[in-house]
Amino acid sequence: MTVVDNKGRTILFGIVIGAATGLVAALLLNRRATHEQRTTAITAGEGLQLGAMVFGLLRTIAALSDGQRQ
Repeated sequence: MTVVDNKGRTILFGIVIGAATGLVAALLLNRRATHEQRTTAITAGEGLQLGAMVFGLLRTIAALSDGQRQ
């Protein structure tokens, strides 16, 4: 297996995991909105919190490739 093949597999794996995670998140948010009888699943504040958490996760993943620990 060459490095190029490994990059392709890594990207494909990331796409699949990202899509699956997004699907589960959307299903959970829809269930919450239905349960609370609201039209929007999250508030603006919750959206900002979620965005900050995702950004932190991406920083952590980037740090793994640098060999750094946080």
